[in-house]
Amino acid sequence: MRRDVAAFDVFAPVYDRLMWSADETALRKGLSCAERDVERCVEVGGGSGRAASEVGATVLDPARGMVERARGRGLETIRASAESLPLSDGSVDAVLVVDAFHHFADHEAALSEAARVLAPGGVVVICEIDRSTLRGRWLARGERLVGFDSQFFTAAELGAAIDRAGLDARPVEYGFGMTVVGVAG
Repeated sequence: MRRDVAAFDVFAPVYDRLMWSADETALRKGLSCAERDVERCVEVGGGSGRAASEVGATVLDPARGMVERARGRGLETIRASAESLPLSDGSVDAVLVVDAFHHFADHEAALSEAARVLAPGGVVVICEIDRSTLRGRWLARGERLVGFDSQFFTAAELGAAIDRAGLDARPVEYGFGMTVVGVAG
């Protein structure tokens, strides 16, 4: 993970030019699973804020360069890792993780932290690459080749991990780009 953070610090100036846009439809579908109004939303591993800017979220990311890019977009930012969120228990209505979960050092801890900061009825929305697809397998290999410590999941594996974190897992979209949500009880 430290290698990934260092790479994103270097990659930050060109990140938005090389990455695809956040899928606003997938984000909105995931957010619609919340059982409460979504007023306070954070994007964990939010990088330059490409998804946060679509839904008005605060960006949390450990890479200084990415946080600076998000701040340059006028977004509220916090430099933090997914495994140790500097947020109070039950303080947010939604946690977004867009194309970042595979970079987290400790997936179980990240989900536990997301569950901790969610208010009852709040939702974690994870948009990720499904490694069971052909494109997903190629992307996973490519990230390994460039030195990332990425760990990709299938929709079923991600749903099971969300359930273990004490959230009610609900798959929203399947395929290369999958969306799985977890609703806080």
